Amino acid sequence: MAQELVECRYYEPAEEYLQCQLCPWHCQIRLGKTGRCGVRQNVDGVLRSLNYGEATSVAMDPIEKKPLYHFYPGSDILSLGTFGCNLSCIFCQNWSISHGRPSTQHLAPQQALELAEEWRTKADNIGIAYTYNEPIIWFEYVYDTARLVHEAGMHNVLVTNGIIEEEPLHELLPYIGAMNVDIKAWSDDFYRKLCGGEAWPARRTVEIAAEQCHVEITILIIPGHNDSDEELGAIFEWAASVREDMPVHLSRYHPALKLDAPPTPAETLQRAYDLAQQRLDHVYVGNIFINGTTDTCCAECGETAISRSGFSSRSRNMTDDGRCGSCGAELNVVT
Repeated sequence: MAQELVECRYYEPAEEYLQCQLCPWHCQIRLGKTGRCGVRQNVDGVLRSLNYGEATSVAMDPIEKKPLYHFYPGSDILSLGTFGCNLSCIFCQNWSISHGRPSTQHLAPQQALELAEEWRTKADNIGIAYTYNEPIIWFEYVYDTARLVHEAGMHNVLVTNGIIEEEPLHELLPYIGAMNVDIKAWSDDFYRKLCGGEAWPARRTVEIAAEQCHVEITILIIPGHNDSDEELGAIFEWAASVREDMPVHLSRYHPALKLDAPPTPAETLQRAYDLAQQRLDHVYVGNIFINGTTDTCCAECGETAISRSGFSSRSRNMTDDGRCGSCGAELNVVT
């Protein structure tokens, strides 16, 4: 028996269409059509979610894989994804679920909670991460599930592009423990040409969320597009203005979908890492091994507080409340 489509929140009727107000694009959705995310459809004059409870991926992951290095490091988290996205990045590595219609399994919010609790006893699961595709366009499901998970004493994590309006963001944040937000570039030109969007919403989301939950950001560095010192320097300066101790992940690009630029050279990532460290306390490099760029070091004394191999923590010199074990300085680590 087919599942009844859940009515979306954050939309208003107009003369010949419904105007979605979940994200800044404010799609005008005519009868039978969907917004640019592909999952919010005008069904007989009511905006309905096509992906509520429809999971394309269900897996246990290390928290470091999100990537989140300063939120319960060394723990595991149940990770859920669906289909759809409100950007159209030409370098998307998850395009089959972001813009395709893959097979799904129905997982109601209560079922997701029960699965998270089952894994809490099996693998010390800390909660649920909404990831793999863009969780913002899964808003109704994420909101309903996150409330249950929060009430059960576990944690919710968003891995997101940050493209959301302020009102739904504020409604969701009380139930979110941590976010990793993609900052794809500084310039609107990059977002328009390569992602079909604008740059400012993601930065605004970081600024708002950092006041209420733990936030880390990821920058996918693409040769010839967002790898200049000027472009990266602007991002690092802005990030430091939000919090100098906000963890920043620099990720290596590989050709995907419609973009065939060469993979990011190690030298470019090392240059970006060195530039970021001039402004920020905690900088990491991913998708490639560069010695020392995955360890958490104290900004005060320079000692290694957490050493890592791949997605796992190997050893710690850190107190139970997230301070450096050598000098006692704050590390902005949630434990």
